[in-house]
Amino acid sequence: MTDGPSKQIRLSIPALFRLHLHPPDIYTPEGIYFADLPFLQRARFVLSVDSSELHSELRTIKSRSVWANVKTYFREYVVPGMGLGLEGYVLFSIGNLTVLFEGVWPKCWKTFEICSEQWVHTITYLEVLGITMGQIFVGVIGDWIGRRWGLTQDAAIMLTGLVLLTSSWGASLNGWVIFYAWALFIYGIGVGGEYPMTATSGMENAVGSGKVSSREDRLHRGRKVTSAFLMQGWGQLINQAILIVVLLISNKGGNPPYSEKAAQWTFRVSSAVPALGTVWLLLYRVRGMKGAGRQLAIAKRKSNVTGYDTKSLRLTFTYFGPRVLATAGAWFCNDVFFYGNKLFQGKFISVISPEDDSVIGGWHYNLINVGVSLVGYYLASVLIDNKLYGRRMMQIVGFMLTFILFIIPAFNYRYFTSKSHVRSFQVMYFLSSFFSQFGPNSVTFLVAAEVYPTPIRATAHAFSAAVGKLGALTVAVLYNYIGTETIFLVVPWFALSGALVTWLFLPDTTGLDLKEQERRWQCIREGHEEDYHGVAVHAHHLSPWERLRGAGGSYDPEKDFQQKIDEMQKEWLDAKQADGEGGDQEDDCPEDIAAYFEGTMERYDAVVVVKGE
Repeated sequence: MTDGPSKQIRLSIPALFRLHLHPPDIYTPEGIYFADLPFLQRARFVLSVDSSELHSELRTIKSRSVWANVKTYFREYVVPGMGLGLEGYVLFSIGNLTVLFEGVWPKCWKTFEICSEQWVHTITYLEVLGITMGQIFVGVIGDWIGRRWGLTQDAAIMLTGLVLLTSSWGASLNGWVIFYAWALFIYGIGVGGEYPMTATSGMENAVGSGKVSSREDRLHRGRKVTSAFLMQGWGQLINQAILIVVLLISNKGGNPPYSEKAAQWTFRVSSAVPALGTVWLLLYRVRGMKGAGRQLAIAKRKSNVTGYDTKSLRLTFTYFGPRVLATAGAWFCNDVFFYGNKLFQGKFISVISPEDDSVIGGWHYNLINVGVSLVGYYLASVLIDNKLYGRRMMQIVGFMLTFILFIIPAFNYRYFTSKSHVRSFQVMYFLSSFFSQFGPNSVTFLVAAEVYPTPIRATAHAFSAAVGKLGALTVAVLYNYIGTETIFLVVPWFALSGALVTWLFLPDTTGLDLKEQERRWQCIREGHEEDYHGVAVHAHHLSPWERLRGAGGSYDPEKDFQQKIDEMQKEWLDAKQADGEGGDQEDDCPEDIAAYFEGTMERYDAVVVVKGE
């Protein structure tokens, strides 16, 4: 539409309601849901909507200045994902720093002559344990007290951990190792909470008011969340770059030997940099983000709940148990691969770069690996909302390709690690990092919040993430006792298992309006699930297991359309009654629908004003 003379169009009453209840990005002009279309028609419809949206976004970008576009990107994606950027920066630096520490203090970090081997290994264990505790604790807090509180205390705990890391010391090297381990544990608690809080707040902020979600939510919900999540990749890239620069300066070059002074400068400067960013993040969350818990408050009000919704938690495990298995199980399988690669990347880098045994040389290879991973993050963000590919397919394909890329060298390890074929091994290793991001690592973060109802969304996400970290803990222990060749024989089967769990138990929520999921959940919570007839139980949005169990039997578009009208009228009446009694209940009813309910329009037709083309 373009600006022009206004004109009146007479709509029948069904058309008036379809105008508001059947958004054109998921329904055809005839009122047919996109998933009900035959495949070729569905493909044409989806491509048409996506093409139109792309052109609209490009026009908007071109109409703004470069600075305005940069500010928009930072506001929409960088700031919401800053906590995860800090996580990627600090936690994934452990593998990089360990290589440096082994070179500078080999008797402590390598041969364990003056330091406890158990404490050196415990650094990774405590880090993962701290993240797991933070995920569970803050996930419950986020659903109980609110999203904003969870986000604020996350930043405060992370800042405490970074101060301890930067100033860590000990009377002996072993004492410093112990201090370092506990500082990472405290930091891990704060970082763990970022997972459920970033996912839920980023997802719910775009939902909007009214009977259906905003167009932004329907078309770009996945992009909004994964674009915040990909800050994890930027954190890794920036950390690696800073480590290289600081070591080159403090050591006056990149070649060994590396002095203790250079190692201390590198470690402490790299820890101080994110502390400054965390100070800003804490102030921002204290002063802003006042609307972070709006959707949670609405959900609690509908259910007459003031504290933690224990009934919803119980019902979630009763009705959505297979989904819990899908999100938690897939995350476990993914973290075996992803965290194993990151925490012990020194082992892998030494294999793919046998001729360069310097710390800087290994870091250069890791910088390339992180860059390749970052491309995967961005491609996932671009395609995750595409209704022809979407979340579920992306996760299955990512798992299967990482399985293939690890299983090939696993059974011919010495061939691929030989000098004449190591380049092929490098390519496969880098590609496995790419498909980990353009697949399960991005998708698990999103769907672990998306497939659950609002009242316990943070808790469900936290549980799935915590189970995932058990996968990280598994490899943290296992990798200390097996060689790199054995790792390649063990890890691929977790990727294959992740693909199978995803295929069987994970529903595809690509394109699903989250408010439809909330409508279904309200029926479940009130004990009459069979009365819900909307698209949340469409076969397209259910897993094979749920379809096998008959979950989609109540789907009926016509019944659902009438039911939505009845619900709108009830909500309008409740809002009017609350307004008359001095209450503060929101009235999200559109003006023309409210006018119809008021009886000021004719019974069988209505007039709406639109702008001419």
